[in-house]
Amino acid sequence: MSDGPDLYDERYYINRELSWLEFNRRCLEEAMDPSNPVLERVKFLAICYGNMDEFFMIRVPGIMARTPIPGPDYTGISHGALMERVSGTVQELVDRYGECWTDLKSALAAEGIRILTMDELNPDQKAWTASYYRERVHPLLTPLALDVTHPFPFISNNALNIAVRMSNPNKDRLYARVKVPLSVLPRFVRLPSETGDVFVRLEDIIEDNISALFPGLDIEGAYTFRVTRNADVKVTIDEACDFMLAVEESIEDRDIGFPVRMVVEDTMPPEMVRLFGRNLGLEPVQIHRSDAIMLVDLWQIVGLNRPKLKDPQFEPYTPPELAEGNDLFDAIKRRDWILFHPYETFGTVLRLVNDAASDPNVQSIKVCLYRIGKDPSLVRSLMRARENGKTVSVLMELRAKFDETNNIRWARELERMGVHVVYGPVDLKVHSKLLQIVRLEGERLVRYTHMSSGNYNSSTAKQYGDISFLTADREIGEDVGELFNSLTGFFGPRMYNRLLVAPLNLKSSLINRIRREIDVCRRTGRGYIAMKANGLIDSDIIASLYEASNAGVRVDLNIRGLCCLRPGVPGVSENIRVTSVVDRFLEHSRIYYFGNGDRPEMYMGSSDMMPRNLLARVEVLFPVLDPDMMERIRDRILAVHLADNVKARELRPDGTYVRRERAEGEAPLRSQQWFIDNRGAWHDDGRF
Repeated sequence: MSDGPDLYDERYYINRELSWLEFNRRCLEEAMDPSNPVLERVKFLAICYGNMDEFFMIRVPGIMARTPIPGPDYTGISHGALMERVSGTVQELVDRYGECWTDLKSALAAEGIRILTMDELNPDQKAWTASYYRERVHPLLTPLALDVTHPFPFISNNALNIAVRMSNPNKDRLYARVKVPLSVLPRFVRLPSETGDVFVRLEDIIEDNISALFPGLDIEGAYTFRVTRNADVKVTIDEACDFMLAVEESIEDRDIGFPVRMVVEDTMPPEMVRLFGRNLGLEPVQIHRSDAIMLVDLWQIVGLNRPKLKDPQFEPYTPPELAEGNDLFDAIKRRDWILFHPYETFGTVLRLVNDAASDPNVQSIKVCLYRIGKDPSLVRSLMRARENGKTVSVLMELRAKFDETNNIRWARELERMGVHVVYGPVDLKVHSKLLQIVRLEGERLVRYTHMSSGNYNSSTAKQYGDISFLTADREIGEDVGELFNSLTGFFGPRMYNRLLVAPLNLKSSLINRIRREIDVCRRTGRGYIAMKANGLIDSDIIASLYEASNAGVRVDLNIRGLCCLRPGVPGVSENIRVTSVVDRFLEHSRIYYFGNGDRPEMYMGSSDMMPRNLLARVEVLFPVLDPDMMERIRDRILAVHLADNVKARELRPDGTYVRRERAEGEAPLRSQQWFIDNRGAWHDDGRF
């Protein structure tokens, strides 16, 4: 590094946990934004609540255990002080969740979606809920007493519970816990109604009939609560173990991890909170109060068939050359293609695999699968390809967090069909998104390659903003073939002509290109770097970007989530701007652009700039070789993201985000809406 400030000084780095909470705050702002359709707002609140659960399941255990992160820890505070700050921020967010839900309930009611309390029910509705309780609910409940003769019950991870406070005829204080059976009953119970959608919460029905569980006792109060447990379990593997079995056992351990948080209804008496907290081994900083309902299962409301209360639907674009009826192999052989989902259909990728399964000239299919989802289309095509005599190899990542069970099920089905299923290196997750089809054309084998930032998952392809790439380029095909051989054989250093592969050369290659931009800027006075990613945490990448800023290189960063870089710090990052877009679709694409004087370079793919991606996963970035395609991606995708002034927030040096202010006369630009309105603009088809 050049002379000047210590670019690794902790003052120049934002703590990653606090950065994560700022991301959740941006999601909450979308839930509170009245310009969004009301069911989209409910969706964002559901995302916030689910994200917070995952934060405590995965991130907080590391703070509590004082687990070191890879590389230097740029928190600038002790683990204890960090937990205090995290807890305070979480309580603030929980309070705002409640405010948001109160507002949303009114907005939903105005549209005929009413979520009533028991006090708001009319006599007929009360009678209906009493019958529903007797017939559908009561037989499913198991009250568990809390006293010296009963051990404190196991509280399931993120289950919804009711804590009951009672007294007997002798005035002895008694406590019990009742688990709300959400695994078999809906959280929001639909009431008979001829006017709109009317619901009452299941826990309200149970609380209204709670005396039926404790006859002869005086019920003093019933309060909902939830407990979150550590889910950051590790897969323990030795030479003699079965890898799939080891993953399955780790999933079981996740359900019984130690408690890390409890959220209680605000009216729960302090002695009850202390009782439960003490028995769960929780400190006060791990307990949060909520004056709103526990906001679980809001997806049930989001799923209501009320199209007018959601974002307008649109038909994804398909380039004419890739449309149904045209030969996809011929189209890919003629030129490279990018597909920008969800603005373009993921069906093209599914059709490519489906066509390959029945094409007599296709010899083999290889694919990396990380999160597949529930749609069996792609897996069924792979099975059919095997039935048709083709060699099919699947790299199945069994350790994709929270998707392990689904991936294990698909792996077993594929193995039963004779597909070669491998699990990749034991010490590295395979996060790469790669598909290669080898086809015999005359006397020559041609590799058709698909690479992407997104998973082979037709559901998330409709919800995530991802860019995928189709090519028959020989060098890229050879690189991908070599990588597949490494993953199915023995992973280690290999020569790649075009690809950047983590953990081998990806990080060093990005740093080298940043430093090259510094050299270009010093020679010419011009230097430009633009990066779009989900996260920026790696200290070496950040320090290199600081050095570039100090050398006069202009740096535009569009980072959706975690960002530990502080922009706008005098003498450190004055030439760096960081924005984040939170909107209808989850921003998930990665684009790395380097001006490089008159010879610009662009890479796309699966990797973020985080230690886990660069050091602990197999990731791939691929080059955009066609200069015209690179220019279109730069000007019609990357630049549009960077110019967003409607949904973009700008990161300030103190780690907070503010909505971008439009300059006088500047027209509003909402990037995702622009992509919907101009879908396909990144193709050279003469329309733009």
